Amino acid sequence: MISDGKFIKSFFIRTLILLAAIIGAVVLFDPFYQYHRPLPGLKAVLTDKEYQCVGTLRNFDYNALIVGSSVCENYNNGWFDQGFDCQTIKAIRSYGATADLKVLLDIAYENHELDYVFYNIDPSSLSASDEPTYVSTGCPMYLYDKNHFNDYQYTLNKDVMMEKIPYMLAFSLIGDYDEGDSYNWAQWKYFGADMATGMYARKPSVAQMQPETATADALKKNIALLTEMVETHPDTTFKFFFSPYSMLWWDNAYRTGELDSVIYNEKQTVKALLAYDNVEIYYYQDAKEIITNLDLYMDMIHFSKDINYWVYDKLAKGEDRLTVENYEERLDGMRVLSDEIVRNEIPKFYKNGDSE
Repeated sequence: MISDGKFIKSFFIRTLILLAAIIGAVVLFDPFYQYHRPLPGLKAVLTDKEYQCVGTLRNFDYNALIVGSSVCENYNNGWFDQGFDCQTIKAIRSYGATADLKVLLDIAYENHELDYVFYNIDPSSLSASDEPTYVSTGCPMYLYDKNHFNDYQYTLNKDVMMEKIPYMLAFSLIGDYDEGDSYNWAQWKYFGADMATGMYARKPSVAQMQPETATADALKKNIALLTEMVETHPDTTFKFFFSPYSMLWWDNAYRTGELDSVIYNEKQTVKALLAYDNVEIYYYQDAKEIITNLDLYMDMIHFSKDINYWVYDKLAKGEDRLTVENYEERLDGMRVLSDEIVRNEIPKFYKNGDSE
């Protein structure tokens, strides 16, 4: 008969062996890539940016980054590899606030020299807080810091063991998962005018237009964050670009009274960035044939993967580049186009604030 002491000792030994096996399995397969790149024969299965992005930035091999919000998730890294002769991964943060993206870039630069940064500027990022939001939005900070003592939340996590590792293995070994489609969500979404307008909560009335300098204080801080990135890394070519949001977004900016401020913020940002030799800026917001075709969108902002490729192709060809000589004219043209949208395009879908 086993004594109580021997039973307790045996129980603790077995428990420690089990815990060690679980920790070993998580560290070995490492679905969040906190410790190493994928094992030989396995693919980098990237579907959860909040949990995986930081690990890939620290541990993967690359010399170029696609940086931005969710509108950048549907780019295929391989397009940029081929078009710019580089090795690309993504640094993605929902909403694309400047301060949050700078955190990701700083992590990347800790152990990597970057030849290119393909950086999508979201208009909202220019008036956002200059403080990172990872903590306030509940991100798993034990994956962001370098304190391995709190990694137990990862290495002893039931969901990681029972869901994330099997998921990674299945996508690696079964089917035709494309590593270039990291964080891609488009394949599960429907794009169409009915979806886009259905997702647009249109304001029933038009607010008074705000002064163009309404968010000047926040703008100044965000420009400082951007220029600091550029100045600190003169050997990196920063290719900034503005993505083609749908005409619903521009209608909303008009109805909320933010339109003049949006254009002003973009002008000031472009002006500041154009002062640097390692900066190129490309402007795709005024592509009328795209932004007025709501069949390409699922809401005000998010467009189909075809538009991601269209933007990439333009970048690769160096088309629609802003310069000191033309940027004001292009942005003034966007202001004129937004008026045309409100006057001529939106009434095809809405009347007196209601969907027809």
